[in-house]
Parts: sequence; C-alpha cells; structure tokens
Amino acid sequence: MKLIIPKSGEPTAQADPFILKTRGMYYIYSTASDGVNVYAAKSLFGPWGYVGKALQAEGQHEYWAPCVIEYENKYYMYYSSFTVKSDDVHLGCIKVAVSDRPDGGFRYVKDLAPAFSIDAEAVQNETGLYMFYSVNDYEAERAGTYIVVDKMLSPTELEGNPKAVVRPSLDQEIFCRDRFKKGQHWHTLEGASYFKANGRHYLLYSGNCYENPDYFVGCAAADGGDDLTALAFHKIPDAHTYAPLIRRDEAEEGTGHNSVICEEGQWYMVYHARDIGDRKPYDTRTARIAEIDFENGVPKVKRI
Repeated sequence: MKLIIPKSGEPTAQADPFILKTRGMYYIYSTASDGVNVYAAKSLFGPWGYVGKALQAEGQHEYWAPCVIEYENKYYMYYSSFTVKSDDVHLGCIKVAVSDRPDGGFRYVKDLAPAFSIDAEAVQNETGLYMFYSVNDYEAERAGTYIVVDKMLSPTELEGNPKAVVRPSLDQEIFCRDRFKKGQHWHTLEGASYFKANGRHYLLYSGNCYENPDYFVGCAAADGGDDLTALAFHKIPDAHTYAPLIRRDEAEEGTGHNSVICEEGQWYMVYHARDIGDRKPYDTRTARIAEIDFENGVPKVKRI
C-alpha cells in the first residue's frame, strides 16, 4: 500500500523512508538530492501531506537515508551527504543535525563518522544510545558494504568502537560483479532498522543494489540483554539461506530500506519500492507500508 499521494509540484519520490511518531503526529523523512524531505500526518495511514525540506546545508547534496530521534526535548537527525564539488559517493559520511521541532529547522552540527558511512539507525533503550550504520570492507571474502553497531556517548558523539553485526554471505546480496577489480564481486547490506518485540531483538536490512529489481529486505535476530553492542545477531534462518522478508512481486520491485513502527500492538514496515516497469531516469521509489507478524519468533511480512 502506498502511503503518500503527492500533489502537483511536490516531490514524487520518498526513497529510504523513516517514520517517527511524536507529539501526537506522524512524520516520514526521505532521501533527496537537494535536502531531506519531510511529510506529516495525524494518523499512520494518512492522509499524508508534504511539509517541505527538513534539512538543507550549504555546499552539500545527496542527502541519504535520514533517521530522526527525540532526545531531551530536541530532535536529532542522522543522515549522510557529500560536497557538491564531488560525485564520489564513497566520500559521503554520516552527519548529525538538530532541531527544536520535528517538522523542520534542522541545523547541521558535525560529521559523526568517517567516510564511507551511510544509513544510520539511532536507537535509545534503558542502557543508552546506540547507532547501527553501514561501512565498507574491501578485503573480506565477500567484499562490500556491511552493518556495524556502536555505542553513542551522546546524541552527537559515537564511542568509536564499531562492532560488525551483519555481513554479506549470499550471492543474492551482490551489488555489482567485478565492481572495483576483476573477480571481486561487491556485496551490499545497508538500511539497518532495529526493533525489539516479544523480548527478542530484530535487525532488518536491505541487500543487493537499490537500483535493481531484486533489492530485498532480510532479517537477523538476537537474544540477550539490551546492550546492543554485546548481542550476536544471526540471519534468519541462517547465513546461507536466501529468505527475504519482502522482495519484488507481480506489482512492485526494488523493495527495501525500511523503518518500523508499532501501532496498538501491531508492527508495521514502512519501505520504498517502485511499481513494476516504472523505471525512469529520475527516482520513482515511493513509501509503502506492510504489516509485520510473527511465527515462532520469525517475522513475516504481509502486504496491505
């Protein structure tokens, strides 16, 4: 189900949608080349309205995968971008911005992690603040982008001891064959999305290439306490079985990069996808929603 129906003159794409509920309202933040777009609604299923640019920073472009948390009456946005003088995405890094309100006015504070770092997922629980994000490993057996977690000392500072959480292990996670050198296929796991349900920790992630029809959402799980850097996440059902939570079907493709929200006991996945055949020179990824249910501790996604 598509969540947002844009009006004339408004952005038509909502790539990498991140959903936040705060102060009785719902907000979705999304990727854009000229700033972070923000949408708002009074209920989860809308109607959703375009608010405007939540963040723009001088000299920057390609604002990727925003994530927003509320902390001590302020809102912190984590995103990656890179300078307008460069088109090398591997020079992009995670940054943090702050605002007194959720619908805009975010101001750049600092770079939070070195290049290359993307797709921040900030998490707050009883033991503190944590961040999942993606980095590169050029020397791994399955070289590519993978997901790490680090403790946060404050909303604007990482501890600096990232721990690997989920690494590529499948051919279906290949982003591009022979990408940087002959014989080395580049894999990608990105778009971390964490939640805890029924006492178990879950980490959703996107694999493959966002431009490909077979972009998909996979899941890893862990049992244990709430120190997220101490958990051992394992892919479901295992590291060598391709079992996506959601992938292309007869109606949509490029399914991936989601966030999650729980509403009256029901978990939902907000993700992006393209309509089958809707591949154009510009971005056609739009925000959609599906239900997440559980079967013996294993998440199952049901399109609405």
